[in-house]
Amino acid sequence: MEKTYLERIKETASFIKEAVGELPRIGIILGTGLGDLVNHINIKYELSYQNIPNFPISTVEGHSGKLIFGNLGGKYVVAMQGRFHFYEGYDMKQVTFPVRVMKELGVDTLFVSNAAGGMNKEFKVGDVMVITDHINLFPENPLRGKNYEDLGPRFPAMTEAYSQALIDMADDIAREDGIRLMHGVYVGTQGPTFETPAEYEYFRVIGGDAVGMSTVPEVIVANHAGMRVFGVSVITDLGGKDIKEVPTHEEVQKAAIKAQPVMTKIIKDMLGRL
Repeated sequence: MEKTYLERIKETASFIKEAVGELPRIGIILGTGLGDLVNHINIKYELSYQNIPNFPISTVEGHSGKLIFGNLGGKYVVAMQGRFHFYEGYDMKQVTFPVRVMKELGVDTLFVSNAAGGMNKEFKVGDVMVITDHINLFPENPLRGKNYEDLGPRFPAMTEAYSQALIDMADDIAREDGIRLMHGVYVGTQGPTFETPAEYEYFRVIGGDAVGMSTVPEVIVANHAGMRVFGVSVITDLGGKDIKEVPTHEEVQKAAIKAQPVMTKIIKDMLGRL
């Protein structure tokens, strides 16, 4: 008989517990811009996604596919090196499965990063934007379907999807170090196309500052599960009616690499203060 979603979460968590022993309370999704953070982790265990039962496999260039356990900023963490996207063909339950497993392992604080296109006129390429809120334009919600009360309530509040206390902490660090740290609303879309100038304009008019193809599903599930969330975007390109440059995946990666030291410093310092 096929296992239920709940059974698959528990099976995967049991496998990981047996493999690594010590369990973290902090999870990090190393999206674009935080790849370099791996080099700062004092790694104790690495588990390849393909060896973890029920885990999807990452298919995107620049996303490797490992769960990493180790110490960073004086805290024991689990980091996802490689995330899953809806545009790759995964369903929302698969995209957010690792967040469910993290919660089952005892993670209560989630850090998440991404690359995003900016439509806020104040933004420059290479800026780091703390996500203060999001607009969900995905055609599917990861909570659609049967709700398991063990995982969270049927109708979770999203009033503070991104922890204000963690945002304040990041702002303090940026002020102390003279870092230009932007704030903004992240618009989550399906992808995989980059946006048209008219779409950028539309996202700006409805209240968005940056747009990307990830993060929102994981953040919804993390909130459903009662986790605190801190989200951050690297602004890798700019869009709108007055901008004619065409973004490429390579340029996005280049801009992200440029912003990595800033992202790494902020996350490391935040972990040290938690």
